[in-house]
Amino acid sequence: MPERHPDPLISIVFSFRNEADVIPLLIERVQRAFKDCTARYEMVFVNDDSTDDSLRLLQEANAKDAGVKVISTARRTGVAECVLAGFSYATGDAVVYMDSDLQDPPELIPKLIERWQDGADVVHTVRSRREGENPVKLAITYFAYRMIRKISSVQIPVDAGDFKLLSRRVVGHILDLRERNPYLRGMVAWVGYRQDEVKYVREARAGGITHFPILATINPLKTLILGLTSYSMFPLFVSSILSLFLCLGSLLGLLVLIGLSLSGHSVSGTWWLAWGLSASMAVQLVFIGIASLYIARVFDDVRRRPNFIIADTIGFDD
Repeated sequence: MPERHPDPLISIVFSFRNEADVIPLLIERVQRAFKDCTARYEMVFVNDDSTDDSLRLLQEANAKDAGVKVISTARRTGVAECVLAGFSYATGDAVVYMDSDLQDPPELIPKLIERWQDGADVVHTVRSRREGENPVKLAITYFAYRMIRKISSVQIPVDAGDFKLLSRRVVGHILDLRERNPYLRGMVAWVGYRQDEVKYVREARAGGITHFPILATINPLKTLILGLTSYSMFPLFVSSILSLFLCLGSLLGLLVLIGLSLSGHSVSGTWWLAWGLSASMAVQLVFIGIASLYIARVFDDVRRRPNFIIADTIGFDD
């Protein structure tokens, strides 16, 4: 087990877009969380092309506290991609990444550091309850977490979101993966090493509006698809088996219709055959669509486009 420093530097990575309403309070709560902690901190804010006053507020915060640092992307890239950008700039002995909306409490970070200093390379936070969430979104999220875990080839913790502590070597392995459309929760679990959990209650947003409203985004569905296609071949196996059974059923139905027609029963074989062909084509299209999800991921990976392009930084040495 790598030696843990008595006064480690902890990098806290925030991927954000348009969070001016919560950034001052977020910085204040992180600073308070480290007040009685032996660890030092750097806050790495990754600005995903914000259009509000977020960047100005962070510039002012950096002038008061050199531990507040900013990375701005050249264009809007996405939450996971911004987290990876933050990983690439983080200099800490361990890295915490979390959302910037204060639904995840910064006050929990010292406990994550304790688990890391006790030997864990990854410390997941597991939500025992979620406050202020849309019931429909909660139901979709509940189903998605459990389905992904059930059929995944790696053990991804249920109800553990994007609030974790990672050791320096785990961060290095994740950066080496260079996957497009990264599914961070799966990547962290896939790396391995000793992994621990801390339970907590997820709070409602401290301010502003959610960037993932259930009716205006496919985020829960996208998370489910990324989780399924990143770490499981199960959908391909299911589609193959079901296609075989459906083909056999279509053949049996055709034989029955032919038999009825030959026995003198009045059966419109033409219409049934047309139905059978149409149903068969529809089923094939469904499973071709499933296969296309994997093909799309392969296409993304072979292009080797970078997950992020950095336009500017604040607080980092050139």
